[in-house]
Amino acid sequence: MRTHTRLRRMLVASGAAVLAALVGATGPSAAAPPPADAPAWHVGIPPLATKWTGNVGPDNALPEYPRPQLTRDKWQNLNGVWEFARASAGQAVPAGTSLAERVLVPYPIESALSGIQRHEDRMWYRRTFTVPKNWGVGSGQRLQLHFGAVDYDAKVYVNGTLVATHRGGYDGFDADVTDALSGTGPQELIVWAEDLTDATGQPIGKQRRTSDHGIFYQGSSGIWRTVWMEPVPTASIDGLTTTPDVAAGVVKVTVAGGAGLTVKAVAKAGNKVVGQATGTAGTELRVPVPDAKLWSPDSPYLYDLQVSLLDGTKTVDSVGSYFGMRQIGTARGADGKLRIALNGKILFNLANLDQGFWPDGLNTAPTDNALKFDLEQDKAMGFNAVRKHIKVEPDRWYYWADKLGLMVWQDMPAANTGPIPEAWRGQFEAELHEMIREHSSFTSIVAWVPFNEGWGEWDRAATGRIADDVKAQDPTRLVDAHSGVNCCNSHGDSGRGDVIDFHQYLGPASPAPSGDRVAIDGEHGGFGLKTSNHMWFGDGQAYEMEPDKATLTAKYVQNQQDVITSAKACGISASIYTQITDVEGELNGFYTYDRQVAKMDLKQVKAINQKIIAQADGSAANLPQPPPGTPGLTGVAFWPLDGTAADAAGSHDASLVGGAAFVAGKNGDGVQFDGTGYLDAGAPVLNTATDYTAAAWVKLDRADGAFQTVVSQDGPTNSDFFLQYSGADQRFAMSFAGVRALAPVKPNPGQWYHLVGVRDTVKGELRLYVDGELAGTASACMPQGGPTGHTVIGRGKYGGNPVDYLRGTVDQVHLYDRALSAAEIRDLYTSGA
Repeated sequence: MRTHTRLRRMLVASGAAVLAALVGATGPSAAAPPPADAPAWHVGIPPLATKWTGNVGPDNALPEYPRPQLTRDKWQNLNGVWEFARASAGQAVPAGTSLAERVLVPYPIESALSGIQRHEDRMWYRRTFTVPKNWGVGSGQRLQLHFGAVDYDAKVYVNGTLVATHRGGYDGFDADVTDALSGTGPQELIVWAEDLTDATGQPIGKQRRTSDHGIFYQGSSGIWRTVWMEPVPTASIDGLTTTPDVAAGVVKVTVAGGAGLTVKAVAKAGNKVVGQATGTAGTELRVPVPDAKLWSPDSPYLYDLQVSLLDGTKTVDSVGSYFGMRQIGTARGADGKLRIALNGKILFNLANLDQGFWPDGLNTAPTDNALKFDLEQDKAMGFNAVRKHIKVEPDRWYYWADKLGLMVWQDMPAANTGPIPEAWRGQFEAELHEMIREHSSFTSIVAWVPFNEGWGEWDRAATGRIADDVKAQDPTRLVDAHSGVNCCNSHGDSGRGDVIDFHQYLGPASPAPSGDRVAIDGEHGGFGLKTSNHMWFGDGQAYEMEPDKATLTAKYVQNQQDVITSAKACGISASIYTQITDVEGELNGFYTYDRQVAKMDLKQVKAINQKIIAQADGSAANLPQPPPGTPGLTGVAFWPLDGTAADAAGSHDASLVGGAAFVAGKNGDGVQFDGTGYLDAGAPVLNTATDYTAAAWVKLDRADGAFQTVVSQDGPTNSDFFLQYSGADQRFAMSFAGVRALAPVKPNPGQWYHLVGVRDTVKGELRLYVDGELAGTASACMPQGGPTGHTVIGRGKYGGNPVDYLRGTVDQVHLYDRALSAAEIRDLYTSGA
């Protein structure tokens, strides 16, 4: 029996007097027989059916053994048709009373496969079960009842006796129900469940009571994983933790339960014993695994493990398990960048985003083959990793990831997108640590992700503390404190964990590793395609919609080619593409939501994916070195703006357009802009594919929430760069679209400032100098294309349109075809030129 008080897991049993009755008496059952006209279960009609929908019925609702890492021969599946009814708060337990409806367990009640196909805040489930006589329950054996998951609050009654309560929608719980049994005939089992979904602060992931037709989906309430029972000895193995130690050549094994008894653990490769160890239950055993075959995506080798509980020489209990030998860590590549390593070797984690939703079963895959299908397609498409996105799956999903060879980045299910209410924060953390505890032995899991895009995050320091707590609980895996730390509701980078993780659609994202943290692209892509008769709502959207399969495939291939560039130039160690399948209104999958149609040419997908893994290996990037550029502080273009827009350095004379006029400047004249005008050089002055610098004196007329651009150069859609006042930050910045090197303080209107923006391709960054001093830096490692548009003063370009017109005065504008040094910038500022 496992008891976890932080999750309010409480086991209650009646007196032991009924044990005598179990031995031979046949007392009356508390379960009333169903009425003669009891309703039958009928499957609902999902908006979309999968190829497995028709395979599901009362006799084969997920019949597979649900716990692959702790197996016993004797067990009984309790999935199937149960009675069902809506419940109300405070309602008496309907013991001995048949309920009016029929539900197929373990499919959530909102799903078509359940047969209910509606949401209820509170609900009753009821069925009977009979304990096989040969299990010996009451004669040295106890009966354990297991629930894979019930969303969200649950109470379990056997023969009217409360035997367990549990809070948490994504973790399992169990109860020893022996003392609540009555006689040897049918036993009544009743489950009460309450799921208020997004009306509370509970962890819900992507679930909502009602789908928003966007990125949040129809919720899943009630029993949604397998329910089963098994006999266990009075002293038994209640839990098993395995941790590989490749360097030491051992697997560490710890058994929960069996206090004071002896544990024997035997590791096997097929029928061959490779190592064994004996010790006391509850202590760590070190089982030798000499010359270990290491687990990897290319060779997902798993060892068998047999664990026995001994009382002297007598075997009291015995279970089967398995483990893989692998090590997750970091290593520096030949390019000097810190990267993710598997078994000591750099391996790019090329992942698919996996939401784990199904049109017929919602949170629950219709069959085990369906559960395996998405992972099989990941492998077939050349991926070596999966991000399990803010959902926790049944154990068999991780078993298949172990068997197939896919590295898993495991998210904690988020609460609502706003900060978790204070009263729910402890519950969130408790469920996070329970998720880690329950899944710590799965070989495939390589990283834990507590937060996504700031959803539920209440404090940056708390996020850092939580990341530290996760690392302390499991030091053998990476901790990604905050996936998408640059996005959405994020409180900013806590600096903790092992990973810097950016999201960028369409992307890819391009953060750079820093210190002892690797960098990854946590989400990118999202290209979509409509597929008639295979859309949940008959329509939908993506981050960018494409007209046909060929265009969608081409977009994917080019986007993934950019992943190689980001890996080489920036040093990202992983990328996560959105996503394996469409989900409801999201149409950006490789497959339609019903898994019936592949939306891309998967041969091309596999080819580019294999290319990424082969080339993103940390070898020397061989980035082109910038030319020396033009010496001196005049630059390749210099506009003194003394009554004319002539270029004093060459032939790039500019034209005044709209509301711009010469006025007294910082040094002689300058040009004042009224928010409608600008200066146009008539051509691109700077080669944006290499290093460059832009400098100007500027005096703002106002410093409010509006963006204002001092110097920029038009690109195809956005300016290649912006030397600007960022209205969003109310500070000066040197920017690319979405990337800003920011000054630390807000400027004063009416005051002259000297701004210098530097693009350094070797360091992969943008630098901003204000009045001769370094004011801000930003990572900008992705190479830019060559110039395509005009250099302009007084406005920018974004989304194909002119934007961010300046209200203020500009003087002494210099452009350089190299990255000026800090000393040169100080000299330029001091000169006033």
